[in-house]
Amino acid sequence: MALISVEDALTRMLAGLKALVTEQIAIGEAHGRVLAENLAAKRDQPPRDVSAMDGYAAKSGDLPGTLKVAGESGAGRPFASTLNPREAARIFTGAVVPAGADTVVAQEDAERDGDRVMLPTSAPGKFVRKQGFDFKAGDVLIKAGRRLGARDVGLAASMGHASVSVACRPRVALAATGDELVRPGDVLASDRIVASNPLSLAAIVRNEGGEVADLGIFPDRVEEIVRAIRRARDLPADVLVLIGGASVGDHDLVAPALAKEGVLPTFHRIALRPGRPLLFAEAGALRVLGVPGNPVSSIVCALLFLVPLLRTLQSRSDAALEPEAAVLGVELPANDARQDYLRAKIERTPDGRLVATPFGRQDSALFALLTAADGLIVRPPHAPAAKQGELCQVLRFAD
Repeated sequence: MALISVEDALTRMLAGLKALVTEQIAIGEAHGRVLAENLAAKRDQPPRDVSAMDGYAAKSGDLPGTLKVAGESGAGRPFASTLNPREAARIFTGAVVPAGADTVVAQEDAERDGDRVMLPTSAPGKFVRKQGFDFKAGDVLIKAGRRLGARDVGLAASMGHASVSVACRPRVALAATGDELVRPGDVLASDRIVASNPLSLAAIVRNEGGEVADLGIFPDRVEEIVRAIRRARDLPADVLVLIGGASVGDHDLVAPALAKEGVLPTFHRIALRPGRPLLFAEAGALRVLGVPGNPVSSIVCALLFLVPLLRTLQSRSDAALEPEAAVLGVELPANDARQDYLRAKIERTPDGRLVATPFGRQDSALFALLTAADGLIVRPPHAPAAKQGELCQVLRFAD
């Protein structure tokens, strides 16, 4: 079976993929969710002309001069009437500028004596934040497809939104396959391996806004993997990640299990390293991603394919992973027909450049190196030998 490129596989996986339905939630619950529609301000901010300083509000045409202090304007406690000529009002930061005033004099520039205050010249509009200075009603400030951060949530609330429409969270079922697997903390015989992949992939899913359903460990039997597929459908899950058994050996049973369910892979086996056995299929509304059982390959495949899949299901505007430019810290030999993702240290120099230095060993069995890495150097198929200092592309780990 011929290998397909990473780009071709991503195109096939995402083509025609329908985003999940949306839901309306309270703004206080919206952090980390993906906005489903453009958000326009419902009000001006500030809603009235307000003071940028503690001081005195006055009419600029009356200055310089000694004015009568007619009252005060505090935040939430505006001056109740209009200032008359030759009058001033004590004012505080954020308070509404009284009618009849067009300037604010900072308190350190004023000399007060009882109900009289001497104020210097002050230009119209000085220390006054005009109505709509930050934004105006109708301004679209947050666009659909954005994952809402802390600042976005605060801004949306300031815009007058008590609730927002967001994409529903993708529900992701995880199923590890393999007779050799045990859960963390179980008795670990010499022929057993801890199933760490479900923990790593669950963290990736949650980081991308998804919900996790851990289905557990399934033996290397077709009927058991079929059972995992059916359990995922019954949840119902939006995505099933089958971990292990995705290759074409005698004990790699994901493809046969899907065939028994009448499902043919959209693609199977990719020209990448690590992670060649990757598989993707659609079983009705369920998307099935089969990733290698090797932890390094599993995590790299999740970064390259599961992350864009989850983002697309939520209609995120940044669904595609965008590599960054860096320079190589060492020379590299020519590449073969597969796209390489090399674990690397990535550091920024004092002049602002990113320098990516791959580890000397890249065996996919070396899980500890993945944790020590800052990201991956992307080496296209048939890339020629590269010298130290030449440009390269890197994917930096978000965590």
